[in-house]
Amino acid sequence: MGQTGALGRAEKLRKDGNTYFKRGKYLAAIDAYTEAITLCPKVLVNYTNRAQCHRVLKDWTRVEEDSRKAIQLDSDWVKGHYYLGLALLQKQEYPEGVKELERALDLGRVADPKGYMVEDIWQELAKAKFREWEDASSQRAWELQSLKEACESALRQTHDAFQMEGFLDEDGTTHMKQLEALGRVFEKAAEADTASEVPDYLCCNISLDIFRDPVITPSGVTYERSVILDHLEKVGKFDPVTREPVEPSQLIPNFAIKEAVQAYLKEHGWAYRTS
Repeated sequence: MGQTGALGRAEKLRKDGNTYFKRGKYLAAIDAYTEAITLCPKVLVNYTNRAQCHRVLKDWTRVEEDSRKAIQLDSDWVKGHYYLGLALLQKQEYPEGVKELERALDLGRVADPKGYMVEDIWQELAKAKFREWEDASSQRAWELQSLKEACESALRQTHDAFQMEGFLDEDGTTHMKQLEALGRVFEKAAEADTASEVPDYLCCNISLDIFRDPVITPSGVTYERSVILDHLEKVGKFDPVTREPVEPSQLIPNFAIKEAVQAYLKEHGWAYRTS
């Protein structure tokens, strides 16, 4: 079979695979994509199509394999980084998984800012960030509790030793005050791992959701890019708050707010609206 014939056959197999997938026949879809890959191994879409099938079947090892093959063919392939990120998260490799999802999100914003994948990637990234923070938070909480118990034990031993030596505080008043002070110290230390509400200034005026890709209008109001673009297209070319005329080309990235959002999320673990 010549190259043209192989390409034609591979394309038909890809379409067959898509049909099988829509019908829920995932194993048949995998077979079709596999045959297409055998015929034309450099057509990367078949790798991520097959990865999607493996994802549905929760075969994360194969999801990772196909995603990496797709990225080898095109390092800017959004779905490759997206599926690889999901697979790594299943292995609890949170830093690497988050890194891949962040890469997918950046590429997706460039390729299709209003596309469905950007929203999907964002949601998965938010959940991944929270799981990463929760895992680290649990570890810190265990370490704090162990340290607190060790300090309480040391205070008890000191108190008992003082009593045996005939020092005052027979009623334990000083000891109780020390324990209370110790408790306040550790309570304060644990506050960093407590989820909190996102400040209003970090949220879009229209969607009320936290900023992902903030842009500022000539009037000085910041919005989520996809949200304000949707407003300009469907409602009218004006600032929703100031009513001043706005063209899409006048929207400027608000890097200060973006950095503030990233700093907040890093500190508070993305613990917001992820359910």
